[in-house]
Amino acid sequence: MLTELTRISSHLVWLGTHAIDLGAMSVFLYCFREREEIMKIYEYVSGQRMMTSYFRIGGLALEPPPGWLDRVQRIVDAMPGHIDEYETLLTENRIWKARTAGVGMLSKEDAIAMGVSGPLLRASGVPYDVRKMFPYSSYDEFDFEMKTDNGGDCYARYKVRVAEMRESLKIIRQAMNKIPSEGPFRAELPGVIPPSREEMKTSIEGLIYHFKIFTEGFAPPPGEVYQAIESPRGELGVFMASDGSPKPYRVKFRTPSFVNLQSLPNLCVGRLIADVVACIGTTDIVLGEVDR
Repeated sequence: MLTELTRISSHLVWLGTHAIDLGAMSVFLYCFREREEIMKIYEYVSGQRMMTSYFRIGGLALEPPPGWLDRVQRIVDAMPGHIDEYETLLTENRIWKARTAGVGMLSKEDAIAMGVSGPLLRASGVPYDVRKMFPYSSYDEFDFEMKTDNGGDCYARYKVRVAEMRESLKIIRQAMNKIPSEGPFRAELPGVIPPSREEMKTSIEGLIYHFKIFTEGFAPPPGEVYQAIESPRGELGVFMASDGSPKPYRVKFRTPSFVNLQSLPNLCVGRLIADVVACIGTTDIVLGEVDR
């Protein structure tokens, strides 16, 4: 539920800033209005608006607070109408289409050759989504569609991201029906997962595990692993190698912005300088991620 709220939030930031880049001021204000409600959910659940670190190895950092599902329900109920509002303003707007349709073409073959992923890849007609191809978490238990478009231009990338917001709402609704009314929110795995505060205060074993985890960490067995997720911008993967110590022997992050950025020259060749703004916008890069 929270990861799909994050996908919607990310696409709202993209749509609002991309729209203002192309002169659509009102869409920017509307998108950030809805994003703010999602940020309030983050803060209510974790105490932090950004960089929440709410997901932990073995579960969640904190038990979700009372009434949080009611807040999510209000967002889920309101968002379809808001997305309709964005589309009313943009989808058939002749200025919007003039700035995006036929601009920033990326063929299916070039997209595959460059290893791009996410909406940038799916808007070129390639049906690849980590949630579908290599299901992680519990995505294989949810009914949702992988949205693609054969246009391969800025307009197609806009349509794919808007459609993905609607699919995220479908996943969130299903997740709300699957959440149990009670039960543990974190696994019990001594030596790997910190014990509860109550156990740490009342059990000598719990106190020892708490101390050792936070001073030494835990030691996974020697080996290598690569795990990817479908982030809002595409495949975000982490490769880790362990030598059996608490510190990883090697870590490598495969971030979508850095990989997707290499498509920009292809998108801009033969276009006007003004079109570069649209091409950069629909690539949806985060420069901090690229500079890393």
